[in-house]
Amino acid sequence: MARGLADIGAEGVLLAGAGRAILLQIADPRVGHGVANHSNFVDRPQDRLKATLTYVYAVVYGTEEQVAAVRRAVNRAHAPVRSAADGKSKGYNAFDASSQLWVVATLYNTALTVYEQVHGTLDDETADLMYQDYARIGTALQLPADMWPADRAAFAEYWSAQMAVLRPDDKARKIARDLLYPVGGPALMRLVMPVARFLTVGLLPDHLRQGFGFDWTPVHARRFDRAMRVVGHVYPRLPQRIRHWPRDYCLSTLKPAPAQRAVRHA
Repeated sequence: MARGLADIGAEGVLLAGAGRAILLQIADPRVGHGVANHSNFVDRPQDRLKATLTYVYAVVYGTEEQVAAVRRAVNRAHAPVRSAADGKSKGYNAFDASSQLWVVATLYNTALTVYEQVHGTLDDETADLMYQDYARIGTALQLPADMWPADRAAFAEYWSAQMAVLRPDDKARKIARDLLYPVGGPALMRLVMPVARFLTVGLLPDHLRQGFGFDWTPVHARRFDRAMRVVGHVYPRLPQRIRHWPRDYCLSTLKPAPAQRAVRHA
């Protein structure tokens, strides 16, 4: 039986790709410059992560009221993130649909990458259903439904075109360094950061590892492959209440409590 995003999106292991998704996003200057100039998430990355997760979980699993609430919260955060083009920048606007498309694309591609690393390749029917479901993450904001590539083949073309020109600039590299090598923040975050950094760098495409200035040798690659095999063996055997805890926690912070439902197709 084919499964969609509602079946896959609750898996906590997808959080292993959080750093990858962020770095992919900020490598695009339309996003990276907005983050650099208008966000302090490097100082409080756990808040940015929780806000993003809560938005995604609400869209996929929440009630209409919860979707409206997280949409308002995201739009309030996005409102000041804008700058006109000048001689140094093409400008940016957090409400720009093409920028939102890129953000959702990084979330989808990262979730698919991590899921298949752990669980193996999805069958075509499940992969198609998951792909179509992901459009909702963007269309709940300002992304027009017809901007989401029509199918996985169209998305692959879009993704390849983006990868061909994606190069981190100085602002993106600074954000990445500050994020992955924090000098402050909660002690627990600093404790887990070496693991998060290793997973983030390991999941990045080769040219972006180089663009961000990360060292990655064949030894690193072998260690990463071994680590993912271990995760693939252990994680699926964990109780569901553990695997789905991030979703359940984030939704518990929203009121009213959600009724479980299937994701609405865009």
